[in-house]
Amino acid sequence: MAAAAAAAQTAPAADPRLIVPLDLPTVAEARAMVARLGEAVGFYKVGLELFASDGMALARELKGQGKQVFLDWKLHDIGTTVQRAAAVLAGQGCDFLTVHGEPQVMAAAVRGRGDSDLKVLAVTVLTSLTDADLREMGFTETARELVERRIRQAIAAGCDGVIASPHEAELARALGGKDFLVVTPGVRPEWAAKNDQARAATPADALRAGASHIVCGRPITGAEDPLAAARRIAAEMAGL
Repeated sequence: MAAAAAAAQTAPAADPRLIVPLDLPTVAEARAMVARLGEAVGFYKVGLELFASDGMALARELKGQGKQVFLDWKLHDIGTTVQRAAAVLAGQGCDFLTVHGEPQVMAAAVRGRGDSDLKVLAVTVLTSLTDADLREMGFTETARELVERRIRQAIAAGCDGVIASPHEAELARALGGKDFLVVTPGVRPEWAAKNDQARAATPADALRAGASHIVCGRPITGAEDPLAAARRIAAEMAGL
């Protein structure tokens, strides 16, 4: 008991810049992962996989445990629908909400959240997409050019920040200023597989480039020891 108490006292506090996505098949598995990570992680992303089951209930549970919650639901619809959805979610006490980076959608979400503390983040270009993918989709811009355009539009719409790959974090920070939220998925430590992230970077590289938060999933949730992996990543982030 004494050794356990000493270990708890020496364990570093959760880094609020580290967001762990609960991209797991069921709410029960997500709850189990949160329990395994304990106090090492204080910020969780609830995405579409859990949205399709009971993700909002899980989000409320996490808030009840004192965690921060990122609703990565990428709202994308006509302005009225997005505004109404954002207004409902603003009353749930969660922290971040994603919407697609289109001017009408972003402006509607900002109106919907009103004067709540909910932060609206615009998705610029998915980190799995390459320039070739964008050409196939009909875009003439490179990923970086499209990201820049959408960052500027997000700022004009009143968004609190953007979702951008680590490679565009410096650009987002330069355009948005010091208080702009720059949340970077596609973060992979050197010791982890890149999986389907085409524009990935290490946690340290993302933070040095200007990220305010990093999203790191499979290197933690897919590890044999998720707690040790989370602590290892937090240690890499320390001092940056």
